Amino acid sequence: QVQLVESGGGLVQAGGSLRLSCAASGRTFSSYSMAWFRQAPGKEREFVVRIRWNGGSTDYADSAKGRFTISRDSAKNTVYLEMNSLKPEDTAVYYCAAGFSIVALRNAGGYMYWGQGTQVTVSS
Repeated sequence: QVQLVESGGGLVQAGGSLRLSCAASGRTFSSYSMAWFRQAPGKEREFVVRIRWNGGSTDYADSAKGRFTISRDSAKNTVYLEMNSLKPEDTAVYYCAAGFSIVALRNAGGYMYWGQGTQVTVSS
């Protein structure tokens, strides 16, 4: 069993930056991929980015490419999402997720473990 706890959300102005953290506990993560999803009110959960724990290969949604950066700290079992050039359209609850790399792709259903989410609000 894996537990995930997000932090770092808040209110920022358009064009600003924010760093989210996801602290994981319970197991080692060598066979996992970690991902960030987001969900705005009335919308479905949307894939943002994923990272494979072993090797660190990444996959970014078009909405995040060039603005967001995912990274991991193996010693701390923590994954980060650095967000730059934020837009009002980025406003959402951001969730971190973990799943076995073989099935953890871009669909939320491929991830077994989820955090409770952290709110990101970008004002215009």
